[in-house]
Amino acid sequence: MEITEQLIKTSSQKNIKANNERKIIYLVNPKSGTSRKEVLIDYIKKTSEECHTFCEVLYTNKRGDYDFLSERIEQGNITDVVIIGGDGTVNSLVGALHHLDINFGIIPFGSGNGLANAAGIPSRPKAALRLVLEGTAKSVDAFWVNQNFSCMLSGMGFDAAIAHDFSTKHARGLFTYTQQSIVNYFKAQPYQFEVEIGDVHFFTDAFFISIANGNQFGNNITIAPEANLCDGLLDVVIVQKMNKAKLPFAILRQIRGNNKLQELVEEITGKNILYFQTPEIKIKNLKGAPMHIDGEPVPSETEVDIKVIRNCFRLIMP
Repeated sequence: MEITEQLIKTSSQKNIKANNERKIIYLVNPKSGTSRKEVLIDYIKKTSEECHTFCEVLYTNKRGDYDFLSERIEQGNITDVVIIGGDGTVNSLVGALHHLDINFGIIPFGSGNGLANAAGIPSRPKAALRLVLEGTAKSVDAFWVNQNFSCMLSGMGFDAAIAHDFSTKHARGLFTYTQQSIVNYFKAQPYQFEVEIGDVHFFTDAFFISIANGNQFGNNITIAPEANLCDGLLDVVIVQKMNKAKLPFAILRQIRGNNKLQELVEEITGKNILYFQTPEIKIKNLKGAPMHIDGEPVPSETEVDIKVIRNCFRLIMP
């Protein structure tokens, strides 16, 4: 098979360990893309055998309990953990295992794949596998939302309401996400927040607040164009109260990168969207706005303390 031959050829390049030095566990979300996923798993096993690379395929669990996996990694001298799934699966596994001395890889198989897209990981599974075999692991940041781990993008308000509704739908993907976005747009009302960044303190009525380590919601919808996974900063996007008819156009300007990063000393009341960077932010959620972490709905909290985790884990990237 031509692709397999190319994988074997490129996997011996100097930017990865020799095949017999690498021991890779592939962790699969059993709920995503069943038939296509089984074909991919067979392909991974065959390619690993031909490349003389240790390969073990395991499955994720709903409980998010991976103590057994930590022991397996340490006792078996596992060098890499490759996640086959979406952002929720990535969050759960990296959150549980980032303290270990391993590299993480991603083969995107979710509805949004925001972290994979932000990192430049190919969307095609076979190309993503090729990257796992020949790519370089780089240290990337993550962040805490109170005691919850986040490695991509979290927020509260309008986008979290979409995440809550989206999680209840049987059909996933961009169409369903767009459908829920339209429904929630007509219901959307601004929430009240109190924001503190260092010595700067202000109140805002906002449709939503996004805290981004990566640059997007997923599905290549960029919300924080200047975000960088490795810069030690979080990108904060606050979509303030405005005439709802202007809301889609204001968000579109943000997605297109037309809104430049701002200094917090600037006048904030006259701006539809605030966009700035900080390593830490505290938010009081005064009206119980819904919340999400890496696209997964979580219970709303009144006080939210958000801090970057510098060089949190190693991710195999182009």
